[in-house]
Amino acid sequence: MQRPVLYMGDGRLKGAAAYLAGVLHGAKIGCDHVESAIPVRDPYLFADRGAVILSDYPAAGLGAKAAAALLSAVQNGCGLLMVGGWASFRGQNGLWDKSPVREALPVHIAAKDDRINCGQGALVRRAPQAMYPLLSGLPWESEPPMIGGFCKVRARRGARVLLEAVRYRFETDEGFLSSQERDVHPLLVAGMYGNGRSAALTTDVAPHWVGPLIDWGSRRLRLQAPGANPVEVGSHYAKFLEKLVRWTARL
Repeated sequence: MQRPVLYMGDGRLKGAAAYLAGVLHGAKIGCDHVESAIPVRDPYLFADRGAVILSDYPAAGLGAKAAAALLSAVQNGCGLLMVGGWASFRGQNGLWDKSPVREALPVHIAAKDDRINCGQGALVRRAPQAMYPLLSGLPWESEPPMIGGFCKVRARRGARVLLEAVRYRFETDEGFLSSQERDVHPLLVAGMYGNGRSAALTTDVAPHWVGPLIDWGSRRLRLQAPGANPVEVGSHYAKFLEKLVRWTARL
């Protein structure tokens, strides 16, 4: 029997949370949602979960007993996925660097505001040697997507960087546009915490940081989770998020 996923954050289902909730519903992945503004104090909320997704959910919303219960759940086999945003990692409203939950993530969280806003976009690139099942079946080399921002992190020892965010410097000389690689940052990092799979996707999955990634894929999908607004997304975007959640939750 499939264990349901707990999705915490991204505001309300009538807002930004409609995107990931829509993907999960379309993929027939059971999901319960907690809004970003709702504090969680009940440690039993994490019992019998396939995975917990923290996406723009502030660390202050998680009580001490609930945080300890989440760590224990991951240690015992529950998956954990943190998705980037202003209330994720060490973003302006995230502050996860002070939470014990940080120990279960495959990345080191910065001690100061880690938000990187990309006015010219950042290219999503498969990391060297990153031939991982959750990346399969998608055109990372022939049709790489772009994002509008991410949280700056460092991969932990033993974790695997699967995707990178590459920023370029563009120059125009006598009508000719040239580009040069500016910097590279971990975008998707996978690891383990005890018996649980752990992943960090440092960009957002909903506007605004998600950028063109939300439209990745030539086929358009109209998705709607119960109680959520309908959304329209690209087929590759939906497939990538489905594969990421299925890998994290061992579905």
